[in-house]
Amino acid sequence: MKAAVVGVGKLGKIHARIYTELDEFELVALCDPVSPQEESLQNIPCVSDYKDLLKMGVEAVTIATPTVHHHEVAKFFLENGVHCLIEKPIAVTMAEANALLETAERKGVFLMVGMVERFNNAYAKARKMVDGPMFIESHRLGPFPNRSLDISVVLDLMIHDLDIILDLVNDEVISVEGVGIKALTDKADIANARIHFKNGCIANITASRISEERMRRTRVFFDRNYISLDFAEHTINALQVNETGIEKTVLDIEKQEPLKREILNFHAGITAEHRNYDLAKNASQALDLALKIEEDLIKRQKNMLATA
Repeated sequence: MKAAVVGVGKLGKIHARIYTELDEFELVALCDPVSPQEESLQNIPCVSDYKDLLKMGVEAVTIATPTVHHHEVAKFFLENGVHCLIEKPIAVTMAEANALLETAERKGVFLMVGMVERFNNAYAKARKMVDGPMFIESHRLGPFPNRSLDISVVLDLMIHDLDIILDLVNDEVISVEGVGIKALTDKADIANARIHFKNGCIANITASRISEERMRRTRVFFDRNYISLDFAEHTINALQVNETGIEKTVLDIEKQEPLKREILNFHAGITAEHRNYDLAKNASQALDLALKIEEDLIKRQKNMLATA
């Protein structure tokens, strides 16, 4: 299947490398205003206008452009029958996200969003172990990235954990609280959110792109059970109360590149007999929650400035 990558920044280069490693795809082109200089990609032609990719017979694209361009680029390809894998978040607004979903379903073209932690082997195992979460705590921290600075840390990093938490709890969100600080950019660089679900579960999430420490960890507490999932290390630490006391389990999960599994899932979705848009809809729900958190934290920022 002929594939292309639109937007050859850090993530775009990784997508391009994986496409070249898979038998399911043939990477035929890249698209970026400036041609990539990496030697490993020199044999792949690079165009400056994404519309030129149609002339090259492209059937599937990864869209790894700045988020502000996701809607415009994806809509063009979907309208022209090209399957799209969009790096998260799906779009800037819910109106844009809903428009992309409507276009994909109307045209019968597959649409997927790159919520890569869904394809982490450790999460796949942990998800089967969790039953009725009552409290969830997530931390996603990392150093300043010099990329994705057109969006806040909520849309850049926290959205991964929002997607995971929505998947684990599977219940209605009744309220959100958000706090964020613009430390190095004009967007929130560190943020904390507290989410209340209808069934009583509460989630507390912290995301930072100005931390010297790297962490991608989620802790889940439920009846007589505790699970700590490390997305980076692919490990699970679990505590369970049984008849003999507290049993501790440590699982070291086989590491497989989550993004490679994601792109293989993209291929499976394209070739499936019936299109399934659940993952794209889940990504839209995560965006909706992220935007509500951003709205609350911006309101708090304004109140802090007004009272300073």
